[in-house]
Amino acid sequence: MNNVRYVYGLSSALLVGGATLSLITGSPLGAQVAQNDGAVMDQVVPVAGAPASFADLTAQLQPAVVNIATRQRVEVANNPFAGTPFAELFNRRGGGGGEPQTREAQSLGSGFIISADGYVVTNNHVINPPDSRAKLESITITTTDGTEYEAELVGADAASDLAVLKIKSNKPFPYVRFGDSSAARPGDWVVAIGNPFGLNGTVTSGIISAVYRNTGQGGAYDRYIQTDASINRGNSGGPLFDMRGNVIGINNAIFSPSGGSVGIGFAIPAEIAAPIVQKLRSGEEIQRGYMGVRLQPIDEDFAASLGLPKRRGELAQTVEDGSPAAKAGIRSGDVLTKVNGKDVTADQTVSFLVANLQPGTSIPVEVLRDGKRVNINVTLGKRPTEAELLQQNQTFDPEAEEPMAPGTSDGTIEQKLGMQVMPMNAGVARSLGVAADLQGVVIAAVDPNGDAARKGLRRGDIILSANYQATPTVEALLAQVNAATAENREAILLRIQRRTTPPAFIAVRLR
Repeated sequence: MNNVRYVYGLSSALLVGGATLSLITGSPLGAQVAQNDGAVMDQVVPVAGAPASFADLTAQLQPAVVNIATRQRVEVANNPFAGTPFAELFNRRGGGGGEPQTREAQSLGSGFIISADGYVVTNNHVINPPDSRAKLESITITTTDGTEYEAELVGADAASDLAVLKIKSNKPFPYVRFGDSSAARPGDWVVAIGNPFGLNGTVTSGIISAVYRNTGQGGAYDRYIQTDASINRGNSGGPLFDMRGNVIGINNAIFSPSGGSVGIGFAIPAEIAAPIVQKLRSGEEIQRGYMGVRLQPIDEDFAASLGLPKRRGELAQTVEDGSPAAKAGIRSGDVLTKVNGKDVTADQTVSFLVANLQPGTSIPVEVLRDGKRVNINVTLGKRPTEAELLQQNQTFDPEAEEPMAPGTSDGTIEQKLGMQVMPMNAGVARSLGVAADLQGVVIAAVDPNGDAARKGLRRGDIILSANYQATPTVEALLAQVNAATAENREAILLRIQRRTTPPAFIAVRLR
């Protein structure tokens, strides 16, 4: 499947949701049973097939589904150079009106209560929007009867896009339990309850189109239940029920050119979600296995060239230096066909298989190398956070005109040197064609009116040292700039590495 097809269509559906609470008020928590308790459901849905109406099923389950609204504060630039390398410099010269301004942002989504004491499951992106500048300030849970409650974030996991909240109330709540999504089959009836477009308490029905669907987006958890039950923005985090009232999925995303439902919705399978939710609820750290290989699915042409069955195996494009895979002997160009005894397929990727194992686990990996099958034992490391992985995989185009995001300094480097710098990492090193262990900071942008530009410095150059002191970090470079300023020096001596030339010393005047 061509990954590009999904770039425009797969939306992380921030689904809005109405919620519900009606149940045994005044009863002790221990006296309650789940809304989808087996004995209760026997009276609601026939043993085989779908009911003539979904009304009884909906009435039984809807009280455990809630609307989730959040408020965030987002810092916004306050100068005409917002988004450029010189935004901070503009502020420091008095043109930006001082400190960055903030604005309020909101998000809406759905969720469901999983215990009588008010624990709620939803998507991580409902309470932690993709805008990294947003800081969560408050969470409001609304139940079906319109009652609003404050809630707190108990735990969130970006990798699986799951989060657990706790309603701040001592009253008993109606709740539902997870079912066994592995028993689901294509063609089974399902019901989605949530709050699309702010329309509280919306119920839609459909069938399961696929039990394990890989969308081509990559990652350890690109493995979903696909359904044609209408799912739209605002349904995110809401439950997908089977005909026994079991939560077999958590509505998560849609495939749509327009942003609305076209009959292709995705839900996180309960068999994946339930163990993660339990760990988040109990405050456990979620640790995942990691090999350190950048992989590419085997398409039809790859399979034909290597003599492999279609949709089997993944190609190791690069192996990170010092990673568990590198230490075990896996090489770029190897085709990973089995991991821990399980076939690698489009629906059972290496990332998925490895992420569901604990760090430190030793597993057999079968690879195809030069037409021969080779067995390698790999001792898994700990999977980095999503932010760390994003940084590792970051690419850097030295010829690009658009500036990178601001560096980690306090603005002094931009002001004094007339350039913007960023930390070196493995992804940037690959883009620049230098060794992954090269120590230095990368020039991201240069003020065309500054001395650095007049001396020929440009985006993509690497600063190895300043005044003969190594600069492996932005902070190290900042320290040398501050030291030179304190000594009233008018210039600083930088050692610059450019991709195609040997390192050279260049003196840049301080401003």
